[in-house]
Amino acid sequence: MANSLETLDPGRSSDRMKSKITVLLVDDHMLVRHGFRRIIQDETDLAVVGEAADGAEAIEKTQQLRPNVVVMDWSMPGMSGLVAAGQIAKLCPETAVLILSMHSEHDRVRQAARVGARGYVIKNAAGCELVSAIRRVAAGEPFFYPQNSQLGSVETKQRPQLSTRELEVLQLIVDGESNQEIAVRLGLSANTVAAHRSNLMNSLHIKKTAQLVAYAIRNGLANVL
Repeated sequence: MANSLETLDPGRSSDRMKSKITVLLVDDHMLVRHGFRRIIQDETDLAVVGEAADGAEAIEKTQQLRPNVVVMDWSMPGMSGLVAAGQIAKLCPETAVLILSMHSEHDRVRQAARVGARGYVIKNAAGCELVSAIRRVAAGEPFFYPQNSQLGSVETKQRPQLSTRELEVLQLIVDGESNQEIAVRLGLSANTVAAHRSNLMNSLHIKKTAQLVAYAIRNGLANVL
């Protein structure tokens, strides 16, 4: 009888949840989220507290749920996981973001770290590495797989690092929005948006918007609706 009462005691249940690492899963594919949920729920020290299907929802639910870790797909419709990671890092710095991606290029790993993600795991290794990565980033340690040991020493002619705001503008350019439309969406002046567009093109040595869009999609910096 005592055991039954303990199970129903909300205070004890809350204490047990506080002792776990809480996780928000973000992926636009429900089956992928469910697969990761099963992996996580097998671990006694981890708990999934919510799910989201895109970057904007991820930001909203992170602010609402305050999970220890957000496990987020890089490539999603609308706001990409990369942009969402940057926003979460600013709005909820106590939450660690772990990016999942199909790609293992050094530039992508560096870009994830640049916007504030604490970890990066390629999806085909997530089944083996996901739990370890969650524990590590929750403890405040970086976890970048498979480049973890090389992240700080890679010699590259790397692509320019873009800020979170530049990535937001870039996504909206890819979506076909004008400077005025982007300004309204982001709460900026049209002149500021024009400056961001110009900086993007100068940094990437690109002269035409069509080339900028193609570059962004090819390099995973923006998604096609």
